Amino acid sequence: MLVDSHCHLNYLDDPQQALRQARSRGVEKLLCIGVDRGSIEAVLQLAAREDGVWATVGQHPEAADQNWEWIAEYVSEPVVVAVGESGLDYYQVERRDKQARQRDCFAYQLDLARRLSLPVVIHSRAAQKDTLDLMRGAPGVTGVMHCFTESWEMAQQALDLGYYISISGIVTFRNGGNVREVARLIPAERLLIETDAPWLAPVPHRGKPNQPAFVADTAEFVAELRGVSVQELADVTHDNFQRLFTRAQNSSSNNR
Repeated sequence: MLVDSHCHLNYLDDPQQALRQARSRGVEKLLCIGVDRGSIEAVLQLAAREDGVWATVGQHPEAADQNWEWIAEYVSEPVVVAVGESGLDYYQVERRDKQARQRDCFAYQLDLARRLSLPVVIHSRAAQKDTLDLMRGAPGVTGVMHCFTESWEMAQQALDLGYYISISGIVTFRNGGNVREVARLIPAERLLIETDAPWLAPVPHRGKPNQPAFVADTAEFVAELRGVSVQELADVTHDNFQRLFTRAQNSSSNNR
């Protein structure tokens, strides 16, 4: 059984069709990610309605200029298994006040995850040191660094803090050499895979809108990279998903 540990079903043109296609390729569980207040209702409705779909509630760093205290109102929903997508993204963000606002938003969500004993879904881009500093400042919190594109050195530090690393379709890209290195080296018990749909479609689907079914292509690529069978990779990443997102341990997300 394959799991897409990070996707945005609510941004797809036809989520139900995407789910049918995903299931036809053995993708039985999906985590639909919340990124801001404006889209969270659609995320929660999809997770409540669709079997095998779970949700997160959080504020993406690109939305850090908005109020984020609303998150606390939604994390107790039965379909919600994590806080996030949160984190830091300094790419093309040079103003220090905007970077500081991102750090405050991220720190709030880390603290919320700590208080509620929930994992956190982390986005980090061009902000390695500050991301790790804030993670270290939230002892006891664990989670996943999604769509990982940073160095193996950063991955090691995240692993030392108890985090998981999620590999997206970028691993198949010609310029994804650093991601391939990380994908080879991650301990099996900390590895997850994802699509980040509708973005970052893997080879052989480059140029198309990404969808959860394509996590099967990423799984095949990563399995070959690691020298294991696709079934073994699917089993390991499924078990890791269940272990990290403990609220999703029930095999049927609608049985809640």
